Amino acid sequence: MCENIEQILSAWKATAMEPSTFCGCAATEASSRFALFGAPFDGATSFRPGARFAPQEMRDDSWGLETYSPRLNRDLEDSLVADFGDLTLSAASSEEALARVEAAVSFFIEHKKIPVMIGGDHSMTLGAIRAAIRTYPDLHVVHFDAHTDLRDTFYDNPLSHACVIRRSYELLGNQRIHSFGIRAGLREEFLFARRHLDFHPFSLKEVSLLSDVIGKAPVYVTIDLDVLDPSLFPGTGTPEPDGVSFAELMYALSIVGELNVIGTDLMELSPPCDVSGASTVTACKVLREWLLMIQ
Repeated sequence: MCENIEQILSAWKATAMEPSTFCGCAATEASSRFALFGAPFDGATSFRPGARFAPQEMRDDSWGLETYSPRLNRDLEDSLVADFGDLTLSAASSEEALARVEAAVSFFIEHKKIPVMIGGDHSMTLGAIRAAIRTYPDLHVVHFDAHTDLRDTFYDNPLSHACVIRRSYELLGNQRIHSFGIRAGLREEFLFARRHLDFHPFSLKEVSLLSDVIGKAPVYVTIDLDVLDPSLFPGTGTPEPDGVSFAELMYALSIVGELNVIGTDLMELSPPCDVSGASTVTACKVLREWLLMIQ
């Protein structure tokens, strides 16, 4: 009897549908245009941890989401997305984790793919930008967020997620970071942003100006999901009231998708902070729509 049960279980496992990829993305590694990967790291978060669970939670929940977008009349099945799985990242060392993200993004860019990172806390974006700027020295960054992330250090950690845009600025220089939706930060951060960034707090409306400012230059797009209002997206480590709506974010991304996007990420979903699962579902839909918007 035990042998029969083992045979039944073995046969079931061989045929079961396991949600190991995001939304059924099944392009081969060789044929893919988009290289999706997870960066399950929250060792640099400053408030509520849990973002390390986001990549796998999004994969699991995405199987309740259709690949087809009626909003866009496009389908992920036609978009050549390959899910490369998660990087192995240790919370013990931010620099080591950043180095692994940098190596992965470098590999994908070298192989003519658009890297798509699912975080993880926002600090991991620095690794992606380090990689991208080596190939694209004229890189611009479009940054959606609730927070400036311009601190020089936070709790004596210069690699905190609260410092990621400051570290990125040190690589990119003046007016090459375009920040939208910001509504929280120190006075000094807001002063710095107004002097050195293309800075648009409280709103996404001026995204419409980006094509004139950036032109055909390469663009890395980083989306901190706490740009959304916590009334519809509470599942993040540092929720901030007075955020944007889902529709506002979709409209802004539709404009950004017409730029020369060479890489992107979706950061700061923390599934344990929203036991309803609504935030994870929202993150999945943001990612599906965004992938379909990139030209």
